[in-house]
Amino acid sequence: QVELVESGGGSVQAGGSLRLSCTASAFTASIQWMAWFRQVSGKEREGVAAIYTGDGLTSYAASVKGRFTISQMNAKNTVYLQMNSLKPDETAVYYCAAMFRNVATKYVQGGVLNEHAYNVWGQGTQVTVSS
Repeated sequence: QVELVESGGGSVQAGGSLRLSCTASAFTASIQWMAWFRQVSGKEREGVAAIYTGDGLTSYAASVKGRFTISQMNAKNTVYLQMNSLKPDETAVYYCAAMFRNVATKYVQGGVLNEHAYNVWGQGTQVTVSS
């Protein structure tokens, strides 16, 4: 079982930046998509950004587009989330997720920011944005 380990969370003032990292414990070509989600206590988990490991195609939630950037290392077992211009309401636990599957299409039923499409999750890292 591949494990995902996140790092890079912390506290920052509004308008500041953080970079999150997520490393898979082993490289596997079966990881098609990797993504970042976030969850505020008592609320549903929200998809933030996703990347197709095959060619780097990305997808973002409208609320973060232009401020957040998801990227991957060439080895394709590490993804990053660069977060700029952070807002206080983006305080949350941020989770990394991986989608394991062996299909020839990038298409994902329900969209690539649908948490139910992902089958391996990291433990989460806290991001706190103060006003």
